[in-house]
Amino acid sequence: MLYALDQINSDPELLPNITLGARILDTCSRDTYALEQSLTFVQALIQKDTSDIRCSNGEPPIIRKPERVVGVIGASASSVSIMVANILRLFEIPQVSYASTAPELSDNNRYDFFTRVVPPDSYQAQTMLDIVKALGWNYVSTLASEGNYGESGVEAFMQISREAGGVCIAQSVKIPREPSDGEFDKIIKRLMETSNARGVIIFANEDDIKRVLEAAKRANLTGHFLFVGSDSWGAKSSPIAELEDVAEGAVTILPKRACIDGEERIGRDSSYEQEGKVQFVIDAVYSVAYALHSMHQDLCPGSSGVCSNMDPVEGRSLLNYIRAVNFNGSAGTSVLFNENGDAPGRYDIFQFQMTNHSHPGYHVIGQWTNNLRLNLEEMQWSGGDKLVPESICSFPCKSGERKKMVKGVPCCWHCELCDGYQYQLDEFNCETCPSDMRPVPNRTACRPTPIIKLEWNSPWALVPASLATLGILATSSVVITFIRFNDTPIVRASGRELSYVLLTGIFLIYLITFLMIVEPGTVACAFRRLLLGLGMAITYSAMLTKTNRIYRIFEQGKKSVTPPKFISPTSQLAITFFLISIQVTCTVYAVKSRGVPETFNEAKPIGFTMYTTCIVWLAFVPIFFGTAQSTEKKKIPVITLFVAAAPPDAIFDFVDLTHSCFVCLFGRLTHHFSDSVGTAEPSPPNLPV
Repeated sequence: MLYALDQINSDPELLPNITLGARILDTCSRDTYALEQSLTFVQALIQKDTSDIRCSNGEPPIIRKPERVVGVIGASASSVSIMVANILRLFEIPQVSYASTAPELSDNNRYDFFTRVVPPDSYQAQTMLDIVKALGWNYVSTLASEGNYGESGVEAFMQISREAGGVCIAQSVKIPREPSDGEFDKIIKRLMETSNARGVIIFANEDDIKRVLEAAKRANLTGHFLFVGSDSWGAKSSPIAELEDVAEGAVTILPKRACIDGEERIGRDSSYEQEGKVQFVIDAVYSVAYALHSMHQDLCPGSSGVCSNMDPVEGRSLLNYIRAVNFNGSAGTSVLFNENGDAPGRYDIFQFQMTNHSHPGYHVIGQWTNNLRLNLEEMQWSGGDKLVPESICSFPCKSGERKKMVKGVPCCWHCELCDGYQYQLDEFNCETCPSDMRPVPNRTACRPTPIIKLEWNSPWALVPASLATLGILATSSVVITFIRFNDTPIVRASGRELSYVLLTGIFLIYLITFLMIVEPGTVACAFRRLLLGLGMAITYSAMLTKTNRIYRIFEQGKKSVTPPKFISPTSQLAITFFLISIQVTCTVYAVKSRGVPETFNEAKPIGFTMYTTCIVWLAFVPIFFGTAQSTEKKKIPVITLFVAAAPPDAIFDFVDLTHSCFVCLFGRLTHHFSDSVGTAEPSPPNLPV
């Protein structure tokens, strides 16, 4: 500061015949102490009542007033500047800070006499957000020292990230002013609760930064965290001393600055380096000097000193002149202020690098002046790795997967596969393909459903077709035999009308096998649906009617000689065409009919058929639906349908009806049928045929 005053006072063009002086006080970086010190600046403005004070000779005392201060340079810490600014604004004394960056100092209503030659943390937060996005990160944690600087810096970062979108905050941790033992170990443990958030935005003082790095090293997490530090970290070596391996890859920022050349030295061989804030201290002093120069030219034209118009200097008028300055600062960059008294944001971006360098340390990797210029090729991370590490909540979903967002965290999601006949409509939705289309293998679109059919020369088609052909021939043989011997007692006794209905159903079931093999089409598929249900309905309705008729006849025969109602062929046909396929009911009757006389052997084949049918269908259902998504789906349904439908009907066809055919073709037709079937004793009376 004194260096700047010497330069100004020795400049004949700047404030000619006017000398600037200074009253320098130490704040000790404590806001309460700074408040006491700031009262010294305003004493000259406080009017004291001395009317009741007299000297020993009765004369009024002569009280020497402190020299009037026209402006204040400082402070460095934001918390100190905030406290001092609240006092200085009451007495309209302009204040120019060289290092305070807290965003709240931009509030022109509360701190209207405050100006600074450094950009506020809102610019710094924007710079850090741009760095995070440039690195491809979207999930980071924040770490702040308790106080105006740390808390307001993190708050600015979080607010800007919310407004801009694309970056989510995993953890927001605050370091207490007086941390207890183990506090930093707890902080590291908390950060690891969201281990995917490797990026850590840190607004903290030097001591807190060092202790965080020490805790990370104790937790054996060297290289895990990727720190993005504010200007309080900057390019300082003290926070990372003996912790270089933990800090490797850390990205830090500093307001753009330059080393000032001058004649003053602490010592010729001194190892001390120039403080980074020197440039901004000089610019702060010069901003007040240029403002006073402009004011003097306007209020005291032609005067070679301070005129009456500037004695005393009006604080608000001087503030307006300060806000209007525009000059080249000590670093060669322009010094100017916006309407809130903030300097434009200009930052250098550093990265601490150790590996593959002849001079390990901080290296400039980019700049920020309203927009980011970052050289990713010059960056390197822990172990010298050139690949940018990831700090993301969720990895991108694969093709055919949609994002299911985590509530309240827009950067996190779960990937869900579009299953079944669904395809990926967009990033967040799946939609079912039209009925005539199927999803492509990666499920990003639909394609026409390919026609998959069995070839007639395939074993999967030949075996069922051959068996079905044999079944059709056998069924046809039975029908021909029954027609030939239509009026014989054995055919009439077997239930001629119901037998024809039953044979029709069996024939349709065998026929379905060929419909399953032919190329799918509107007609083929329609007949598949129709004949499968119709064949089963006809077959089992006829079986149910026959078993019901037999059961009622023999039950009625135990009680009286009067035949039961509705057992004539006409009635049986009516019942058959009225019934549907109630297989379980048929099975119950088959069980109840197992006690009829042995010579009436029609009930047992029916019962055996129903038992077999139930077992086969119980096996068929899980096989058919369990293989619905199988690559062999074109083969399995045909086989299972044939296996489920053919054996029960074949059993009944060959066991029951073939017996009647055998009797018709080879037996001696000497039986006499009138009211009963068979010759076994006793036979139920008056059994109609």
